[in-house]
Amino acid sequence: MADSNNKLKPVSVWALTAGGMVGGGIYTVLGVVIAVSGQWTWLSFLITGIIAITSAYSYVFLSNKFNEGGGAFTFLKEFNDDKLAGSLSWLLIVGYVLTISVYAYAFGHYVAYSFHGGGIMIRILAAGIVAGLIILNLAGVGKMTNVEITIVSVNLLVLLILAVYGISQWNPAELVAGIEPRPVWSSLIGGAAIFMAYEGFQLLSYEYDRIKKPEKNFMPVLLSAVGFVVFLYILVAVGATMLGGAISMINFKQIALSIVAEKTFGTTGIIVMTIAAGFATAAAINSTLFSTANLAKNIADKNELPQWFDHKNDSGIPDRSIIFLGSLSGILAVTGSLSSLVEAASLIFIVTFGIVNFLAFQESKKHRWVPVLGIITAIITGIVLIFRLIISKPVAVGILMFLIILIVLGRPYLLNSSKK
Repeated sequence: MADSNNKLKPVSVWALTAGGMVGGGIYTVLGVVIAVSGQWTWLSFLITGIIAITSAYSYVFLSNKFNEGGGAFTFLKEFNDDKLAGSLSWLLIVGYVLTISVYAYAFGHYVAYSFHGGGIMIRILAAGIVAGLIILNLAGVGKMTNVEITIVSVNLLVLLILAVYGISQWNPAELVAGIEPRPVWSSLIGGAAIFMAYEGFQLLSYEYDRIKKPEKNFMPVLLSAVGFVVFLYILVAVGATMLGGAISMINFKQIALSIVAEKTFGTTGIIVMTIAAGFATAAAINSTLFSTANLAKNIADKNELPQWFDHKNDSGIPDRSIIFLGSLSGILAVTGSLSSLVEAASLIFIVTFGIVNFLAFQESKKHRWVPVLGIITAIITGIVLIFRLIISKPVAVGILMFLIILIVLGRPYLLNSSKK
């Protein structure tokens, strides 16, 4: 157990939860979902927010019940389903790698735009931020809780001010400016495509033993933080689009919020938004890389990942996991497309959260409607996203299906080989 002086207090847990979600989420997905859902973008965030809130409840419920962190992998282990636990953990690590690559992609685009840089600068920045954070984590200074909380606080304030100012300039015509109005059902498609924006809160379940009085504090803190992020996303979706106009947000989807800030506040706006986006995405990369590397190390320690990942350096850092996962993320950030990375990661997290809700439903004796709502919404959203991927990105879904088959069939062989 962590020393009591190093325990995460409720305010810290709240800030890290919100930061883990907003850090890369809204910066990367807003333009993507507007292109699909148009004036119903706010509803897209609300629909997928239901999955996030119900999943947050289920994560806390199961963490408290088993009095242990580790997320979906640990929960399935407690249910004595080692095979599914191992396969899902591998798939979840793939999801985190995709997520880190999206955050690095966003970092490169937002920072490069402020310097009028092109494709080469974007790729250098994306690869550079991942490389820099790999080095920091290897040096043992990757997890900087107080710094992350400061970044989160400033980031949330910037987004809230932008959203509220946009809504104060109420002009619904901007929600469809330059585009055809979308039907209401497009909100479900848009929400499915960008569910990755709600990833991040479950990282706190890996820190369960560091949370002060988790049986008392974890549930209200996590649920309030996730609920706030859902509310903030809806505000930003409406307010920012009213300031920037739908077509501008779509044409510059990689840097949608910078376009809004520049159009509204000029040079000052672009400076503030670049700083906010840069630090927010960097912090999100850092926390996700740190947590994923430790997750990989813990999984390897339980013989569900090759022992190669169980290695630690002299500072107790899972160095091989950090280098391997970070490097893979950096490669994807400079070679992948935004929408493909976002949608592939979204599908993985929809599946994971659906399973966690199902486990919570099995163990619950009261409030069972909460995980049931999460299960139903996840199933509908997952089916919609699969069909969207098959129609619009058959290559991406083919690669993802190949990885799933490889994980399910090849995992036992790789584990046996690593023991020889």
